[in-house]
Amino acid sequence: MTVWIPLVAVTAFWLLVGAGGPLFVPAGPNKGIIQTMIVLTAVCCHLFWIVVYLHQLNPLIGPQIPVRTIMWIHEKWGDAAGPLVSD
Repeated sequence: MTVWIPLVAVTAFWLLVGAGGPLFVPAGPNKGIIQTMIVLTAVCCHLFWIVVYLHQLNPLIGPQIPVRTIMWIHEKWGDAAGPLVSD
């Protein structure tokens, strides 16, 4: 349930920037370009944020190897840095 709070809040913020930002651009020869840049900035920032946020919800964590297996690998393959456990 708490996942929805930041999703809605940040989406509302970037929607406000993307939809409301172009309304405040003063008249001039580059008004259309500036409005397009504001909208594209809001879309890209929101897309980047949502990809990073959703990626953190389900992180890719490698397999956890038991210490016994690590010691066996160390015994069979050796280790250039030295032993894992000091005697």
